[in-house]
Amino acid sequence: METLATKTSVKVVGSNGQISLGKEFAGRQVLVEEQEPGVWLVRTALVVPENELWLHQPKAREDLARALDWAQRHPPKESDPDATLKRLVNGGRRTGKKGSARPQQ
Repeated sequence: METLATKTSVKVVGSNGQISLGKEFAGRQVLVEEQEPGVWLVRTALVVPENELWLHQPKAREDLARALDWAQRHPPKESDPDATLKRLVNGGRRTGKKGSARPQQ
């Protein structure tokens, strides 16, 4: 059976109430649980904001995977924004193209 070695160190709580865990934890989020007065358990954690929680649901993950797959199969290409705008204004009809069913007005 594997045992976990505990690492104990002495820290001084500064006048502002803070302690330093060391540079290896800089920028990381931690959970601090007060188990009893004077006893705290500090654990690293990944915190997901509530408004982003939906991104971690199976349907969103599937939708994103499908979108990424589509993007890989359809690389970006040169486009003409003016022609696209004109097409949108004309209800999606392409005008003035050779072989068009409708003559350009």
